[in-house]
Amino acid sequence: MSAELAPSDESEFDPIEAILEAHGGDARAAIADLVGRCQHLRYQLSIASVVVSKGMTRGWTPSFDQT
Repeated sequence: MSAELAPSDESEFDPIEAILEAHGGDARAAIADLVGRCQHLRYQLSIASVVVSKGMTRGWTPSFDQT
């Protein structure tokens, strides 16, 4: 999970192609990297939901689902 994505031209940037290119065209490696990144972000969200008070977020609570 150490591949870094750097767009060369913002107007023609295709994130899917950039991810595949960053992993040498290996779709399984790209998916594994994205799953690992999602897991990390879910972990960070779980930490934030514990340490951030409801008063600070005006009642907002994080959701782990994309609804």
